[in-house]
Amino acid sequence: MDKYYLKVAMRNAEKSRGKCSPNPFVGATIVKDGKIVGEGNTQPYGQDHAEIVALKEAKEQAQDATLYVTMEPCCHYGKTPPCTDAIIKAGIKRVVVGILDPNPDVSGKGVQTLKDAGIEVSVGYIEEEIQEQLEYYLCCIDKKRPFVIWKTALTLDGRYAASDGSSKWISNSSSRKFVHRIRSQVDVVLAGVNSVNMDDAMLNARGFKNINQPLRVVLDPNLQINMQSALVKSAKDFPTLIMYHSADHETMMRLKDMGVELQQVEGKDDTLNLDAVLEAIYQRNLNSILLETGNKLSESFWQHNLIDKCYIFYGNKILGGDKCSLRNIDRGGINKAVELSKIRFRRLGDNVMVVGYPQY
Repeated sequence: MDKYYLKVAMRNAEKSRGKCSPNPFVGATIVKDGKIVGEGNTQPYGQDHAEIVALKEAKEQAQDATLYVTMEPCCHYGKTPPCTDAIIKAGIKRVVVGILDPNPDVSGKGVQTLKDAGIEVSVGYIEEEIQEQLEYYLCCIDKKRPFVIWKTALTLDGRYAASDGSSKWISNSSSRKFVHRIRSQVDVVLAGVNSVNMDDAMLNARGFKNINQPLRVVLDPNLQINMQSALVKSAKDFPTLIMYHSADHETMMRLKDMGVELQQVEGKDDTLNLDAVLEAIYQRNLNSILLETGNKLSESFWQHNLIDKCYIFYGNKILGGDKCSLRNIDRGGINKAVELSKIRFRRLGDNVMVVGYPQY
C-alpha cells in the first residue's frame, strides 16, 4: 500500500504546480489504521509545506500514524520552520519518502533527523515518477539553471509557417488551450523581440481561474520592442522583464514608465548570451521557462544543448514550402541526431501532441 498512498500524495502535490515556486510542489498523505486522516500540498512561498498542511488536518490522529511524502521533509529554517520538528512533535510513527531532497541544506539530513528521533523511515518509492513531477526543481539544484521547455506547433510535414510567413493557426483550439495551461504552470514565458513585434504576443496565461501569471521575459538585445505592442501596454498588469545589452537612455526610461522591468546581460550585436540569460533568471529563484520563440532563437537554445523537454503540437495540415523547423541546425548524420526519451503522445481533437526529453 506504500506506493498507493504515495501516488495519493503525488496527486495532492499537483494542486500546487505553478503556485509555490521557488519551493518544489510536494504532496503529503497521513494514514492511520488504513484510513487517510490528513492530506496536504505545498502552499505559496513563505507559507506551510505539504507536511504541515497534512498534520494540521490530521490533528491528534497523527499520533502513531504513517506520513507519506513525495520528497524528503526539510530540516532547516528557511521561510518556515523545519518540517521534521513538526513531524516529531506530532508523534508520527513512520515516514515513507518518495525521493531524497538533493538540496545540500537537506539531502539526507531530514531523514536522519527523523531516524534519530526514533521514527521509522523508508525511502525510495516510485522515484522515477516523482523525479519527473519535480523535474523543474531538480534541474535547478543539479544544473544551477532553470528547466527549459521548448514548445512548437508544426504541420504534419514539419513546417512552422507558410511560405508567406503566416502561421495562424497551425494548431487547433484544444492545443492552444493546453499551451495556456503550461504557461500557468511555469515561472517564465520567454520570447525574442522579433516574435513579440511580429505576432503582437501577450505571452500571459489565459482561460483558467486561480492561476499565477508567469513572468514574461523578452530577449531584446538593443531594445527594439514596439512601444505600442500589447505586451508593453499590459506591463503594469502582468509582470514583464526585458533583457538587453545596449540601449539609449530615453528608450529605457519610456519602458520603465510603462511598467517594464529592464535587466542588462552580456551580449553582442543582435544576440544575448543564453547562459547569462539563464543565470539571471536562476538568480531570481525562477525554476522553469517555457520558450515561445521563433525559429532563430529556438535554434540557439538547441545549439547550446539547453532544451530539457519538448512539447511538439502537430496540426492536421500539409503546407510544403521552405519554413522548416530548426532548418539551420545540421547534426551531420543520423547517428548524431538528438534522440528524445520517455516519448508520450496525446490526441487533442484533430491534433497530436508529442512530449519527450532530449538526450544530448
